[in-house]
Amino acid sequence: MIKLISTLVFIDGEFYPKEHAKISVYDHGLLYGDGIYEGMRCYSGYVFQMNEHLERLMKSAKSLRIEIPYNKQEIGEFVLETLRKNRLNNAYIRLLVTRGIGAIGPDPRSCKRPSLIIIVEDVPNVHGTDALTKGISMAIVSIRRDAIDATSHEIKSLNYLNSIQGKMEAIQYNADDAILLDSRGFISESPICNIFIYSNGEIVTPHSGNGILLGITRQNVIEIAKEMGLSVVQRDITPYELINADEVFITGTHAEIVGVTKVNNIEFGSGCVGEITKQIMSRFRERTLNLKFGTPIEKQFV
Repeated sequence: MIKLISTLVFIDGEFYPKEHAKISVYDHGLLYGDGIYEGMRCYSGYVFQMNEHLERLMKSAKSLRIEIPYNKQEIGEFVLETLRKNRLNNAYIRLLVTRGIGAIGPDPRSCKRPSLIIIVEDVPNVHGTDALTKGISMAIVSIRRDAIDATSHEIKSLNYLNSIQGKMEAIQYNADDAILLDSRGFISESPICNIFIYSNGEIVTPHSGNGILLGITRQNVIEIAKEMGLSVVQRDITPYELINADEVFITGTHAEIVGVTKVNNIEFGSGCVGEITKQIMSRFRERTLNLKFGTPIEKQFV
């Protein structure tokens, strides 16, 4: 497809050029971070695991008692139409649902109708294209993930202050990204990614009790690792265990899969992306092009 000059953004059933796509200053998504979102990717004309992403969107909405005025099938078709309008075969998709316009004050009852926003752009890995081959550095920061009985990170909400604080601290340490601990001091996740370690033939990743988002790329990695004959365990991970792992990598839709070469300036192995990480990355790329995992742009979502 040929890329248009101006990106078209979907807002509540209408399309607007990027420079004219606006929401009200009274929208509670802006005023209070009161809303949810999903990040998806389209590869070679197919939206990767769109149904799984929309299922998670609906669960997030249920948890926050946001009554989305569209069903899953309608939202799926809006996503596909937005890609068609922008003539994109490869894209990152940002799907947002805000609480909607309401009075100043956190009471959600003043918001009469949620807003649905869809942004699609052909953007690279969030850490940069070089990160896929060279890996990234990370730092364990002092900012803790919110406790699971506070702001739940199982909900993919618009409230990212906790993540932004962690990212800012990592930048101060000249690291590419942050590792946040949970309220008990165990490894949780990065600002936008799940974390995996590989040691002694075993893949280990934090569990939901560590305050993480149950990532869709994370689930793909768990399935791929099992296909490779590796043992996969979800449990608490101490900072000591992570720093002494054979390999570390992070996963997410915007990041895909990225190897970590050092944490707190301590290198893993030779300071390169690990061999098991590379194998998982390769198998994941194959999945993204496997039609059974995708929804074609040119057909209606079923």
